[in-house]
Amino acid sequence: MPFLRFKGFDKSVLKDASTALAEQMSIMANVSPETVKIELIQVDQITETPCSVEIFMFQREQETHDAIAAMIDHLLKGYGYSNIHIFYMILNPELYYKEGIPLNEIPRNVQLTF
Repeated sequence: MPFLRFKGFDKSVLKDASTALAEQMSIMANVSPETVKIELIQVDQITETPCSVEIFMFQREQETHDAIAAMIDHLLKGYGYSNIHIFYMILNPELYYKEGIPLNEIPRNVQLTF
């Protein structure tokens, strides 16, 4: 957690950018780099759509969300992408489950397996 889901990007670009993305995201979101999940979603476009990045994460300060979006946009522009649409899907700890238990009910010192 968080999840970064990319649509319309070249896989080799994302593989090349993944380390920098995970490192920067972890600093800005205050999480460990290993928890940043990066996925490339394959879609069949029916109409013309821009490249997009979906960010699934828990609520942060607006300034943090703004900074993360700007960082991702800047990094991807360095690979030649423009007009990138970036949006957040804000997750709720009461509706995020690990092994069937809401995240907000799991004591912080308990390790669950995946």
